[in-house]
Amino acid sequence: MLVILTEEQIIGCERVCQGCVLADRSGSPRWSQGKLSCGRSVGKSKENQLDLYQCQMGFRLAKID
Repeated sequence: MLVILTEEQIIGCERVCQGCVLADRSGSPRWSQGKLSCGRSVGKSKENQLDLYQCQMGFRLAKID
């Protein structure tokens, strides 16, 4: 599951991606075969080793299993 990270909170992608022109038909990030096609990987978080991404709109996302 992908979530959007801000400095103060964690937001579900469905709240932000619904209005994005890069989202898929359901309003979700374009996630396919383990890759975010509407963004890029930026490594892993230091604390819990989560996979981090940045979408083309500038939001930071984390993959939470």
